[in-house]
Amino acid sequence: MSTTPATLDRIRRHLVGLRMPRSLEVLEHLLRQLERGEISPLEAIDNLLDEELSLREGRRVKAALKMGRLLNVKTLAGFDFSFQPSLDRNRILTLAGLDFINRHEVVHFLGQPGCGKTHLAIALAVEAVQAGRSVYFTTLAELVGSLAKAEREGSLRERIRFLCRPQLLVVDEIGYLPVIPGGGNLFFQLVNARYERGAMILTSNRGFAEWGEVFG
Repeated sequence: MSTTPATLDRIRRHLVGLRMPRSLEVLEHLLRQLERGEISPLEAIDNLLDEELSLREGRRVKAALKMGRLLNVKTLAGFDFSFQPSLDRNRILTLAGLDFINRHEVVHFLGQPGCGKTHLAIALAVEAVQAGRSVYFTTLAELVGSLAKAEREGSLRERIRFLCRPQLLVVDEIGYLPVIPGGGNLFFQLVNARYERGAMILTSNRGFAEWGEVFG
């Protein structure tokens, strides 16, 4: 296969105009493969588009992780299930299918500090981001603090509306720090607003029987 310099230059300009930088980078390599007969024209087009799509998907995931405050990325592949033999691995992998998000359910991870609750919560959130779902991660202390600030400023309704937008809200560290006075009521308002509208993952080192004490 032969390509004239004029045609190649025009293809490059088109790729620049279409904002396809990755395709521009791999163009020469694909042309050499074509000339050697290693791939067909259709395979070359497929590879070109696949490279570009992979780049854009990577950018999308990176931006979504940043917007969701998932800066310390954890994955299920990086979780040592042998460290927690009492944990049902199949149950976690079922959660990774994300059907609980479709059903607007709440997942709870309860256990002692250091047992992997936050890792699993973040890993499921990362799975959700990769699947195109909107996610927001926060600790209970940060969450209640932001709600209390919004209440003082007369913007509580807007803040709750903002926290209802993500398809998955992860609230970490329930019970690690005391909840400020009135914080339990603010958290309840958020949970009530999200009820049957959005999924949540909650992690805590305290059993449900102690949550009345946690939230006052």
